[in-house]
Amino acid sequence: MFKKLLIANRGEIARRINAVAKGMGIRTVAVYSDADAELPFVREADEAVRLGPAPARDSYLNIPALLEAAKSTGADAVHPGYGFVSESAEFASACQAAGITFVGPPPEAMLRMKDKSQARKLVAAAGVPVVPGTEDVLPDVEAAQRAAERIGYPVLCKAAGGGGGIGMAAANSPAELEKVFRQCTDRAKAAFGREGVYIERYFPAPRHIEVQILGDHHGHLIHGLERECSIQRRHQKVVEEAPSPLFAEGRNAALADKLFTAALTAARAFGYANAGTVEFLYSDGDIYFIEMNARLQVEHPVTELTTGLDLIGWQLRIAAGERLTVKQEDVKRRGAALEFRIYAEDPVKFLPSPGPLKVYQPPTGEGVRLDSGYVEGNTVTPNYDPMIAKLIVSGATRAEAIERSIQALEGYRIEGIKTNIPLHLRILRDPVFRAGDLNTRFLEQHAKP
Repeated sequence: MFKKLLIANRGEIARRINAVAKGMGIRTVAVYSDADAELPFVREADEAVRLGPAPARDSYLNIPALLEAAKSTGADAVHPGYGFVSESAEFASACQAAGITFVGPPPEAMLRMKDKSQARKLVAAAGVPVVPGTEDVLPDVEAAQRAAERIGYPVLCKAAGGGGGIGMAAANSPAELEKVFRQCTDRAKAAFGREGVYIERYFPAPRHIEVQILGDHHGHLIHGLERECSIQRRHQKVVEEAPSPLFAEGRNAALADKLFTAALTAARAFGYANAGTVEFLYSDGDIYFIEMNARLQVEHPVTELTTGLDLIGWQLRIAAGERLTVKQEDVKRRGAALEFRIYAEDPVKFLPSPGPLKVYQPPTGEGVRLDSGYVEGNTVTPNYDPMIAKLIVSGATRAEAIERSIQALEGYRIEGIKTNIPLHLRILRDPVFRAGDLNTRFLEQHAKP
């Protein structure tokens, strides 16, 4: 096992990785920007190294600075968390070249997944159902319009170089496609350094289902069942849960088997090892692969709470060369869990609300887990994603998890900034949500203030 782990991230995920690593007897190194110097993840690590100024390009995305921090502290492994360098094959390769273990998939697998259009082609060849769309990136608007006529409107224009909802927009006509094609190209270049975009059929109101994958470097690969992430705003997840109501209590068993088989097939096609997630859309009674993420997901705690898997612990063991001892038949669902991303933002206008946490009193109670990046007195700055914490609540049933969630959210006290807690309460009290009738357009039609 590693002697010292550098955590190449910040906030709640850095704290979580730090706690797991220390519990395994591994010393830890935090890295931080000037904006984060006073946050708890910095002082909780055994050592801390300043990376640079607040902008991510000068700190958390600064590969030479990250490598120097690892070398200067004698770290023999780096855990990237999610976001920032977590899906950077360049960073993973640089760690490898420096003799430092990257806690994640092999760089070769990351490269296969990075180009979303090529990833679609790879898994389709392996027999995984994909959303109908173009096989390659499109050279210009005219090519996109010809492809859209063949696929059928509406279509979704997507950046080939990355995910997370960036560089993604729908079009209902050739005129709209001309506009969004240029928008997506510009955003893709700004976010991922390349202009390539492709198009897929756009399902107006699908469900977003994903499957947790865990595999070692000895050929053992399992899935950790599914999560549902259909409650989204502008392609960004807001609430996640496990199991999906679509498959809870044995519903749609044949489709669930198809989903899990497709996820494992996709992971094998990429040559995957460590923790990852295969994402699907569900529409009109069937599933369609959309992408695989080469990292831990923000919503991984709902899988942990309902399966008993310690995903970060297994990430570290697998990266150290250990065999995955969990067999597929060992993975069983226990209860239900929901995760709420607590953001510093206006719950109606959805504008960021940075500022000091004058009062910060998280809830406690049966089934409540909190992964928080802040404590009272800290300041949420405008430099990074405005997520303050993740509130994860579990229960024996989905109904019990919902009631516990309402109680927890009502007991969450934050003063000094606005948060999206009122939005989460509106979602939980909406009868359509409580019935489990979810889709990615939910917030356009329900849970209104």
